[in-house]
Amino acid sequence: MTTVPNAAYAAPAMAAATGDMGGGRERPRGPHQGQPVLRAGAEPREAAAAVVLLHGRGAGAEDILGLAEPLWFPGVAYLAPQAANATWYPYSFLAPFEANEPWLSSALARVEELVVALEEQGVSAERVMVAGFSQGACLNLEHAARHPRRYGGTVAFTGGLIGPPGTPRDYAGSLGGTPAFLGAGDPDPHVPWARVEESADVLRRLGAEVRVERYPELGHTIADAELAIAREMLAKVLGTASR
Repeated sequence: MTTVPNAAYAAPAMAAATGDMGGGRERPRGPHQGQPVLRAGAEPREAAAAVVLLHGRGAGAEDILGLAEPLWFPGVAYLAPQAANATWYPYSFLAPFEANEPWLSSALARVEELVVALEEQGVSAERVMVAGFSQGACLNLEHAARHPRRYGGTVAFTGGLIGPPGTPRDYAGSLGGTPAFLGAGDPDPHVPWARVEESADVLRRLGAEVRVERYPELGHTIADAELAIAREMLAKVLGTASR
């Protein structure tokens, strides 16, 4: 079971349900396609920026949408897709890829659908920050590596690139200076610190501006310091959007 902080923050009401927001293109069919998306903040068509929040295993969209509160800025659209059966893929992120199919491919496509849908509504990828916790963090990093472009930011709260040890990381393309933050406790019961460091190196090779923070004895949760870093990243996205 994954956890996120329960600190109280002042923010408008959230968790308004919306359609599946899959974008106008033909979409592959899979377990996560057609699942709901919860939304808070600005309407995407009117937003200066957007944050896509990816929940962990056994949690849900409503849980991760709670991070909209510490990351709150007026004019930002916050979106949280729901995974089928509350899990993006059934086995460890360190398992062979084929063991996690077809759920993994469906999950990666789901993230891409949301980014494309936001672009179609006027929010360019350079103004989209994708953030995830635990399983959602792993999904976020793997999506960024497989669909490299300049994003507003990518944030991984306790996660790493997906695949067993020794997986070739020969991703093509460039993240074009995308700000990336990877933070995790060490030790963590699910995510080895070595995989966090490996993932950071891969993102650097893809052209991201990477920051890594290790939190001894944090446990499987999100530190307030990590939320502060993510908030600073989002503020920079908004500063760029307002120029």
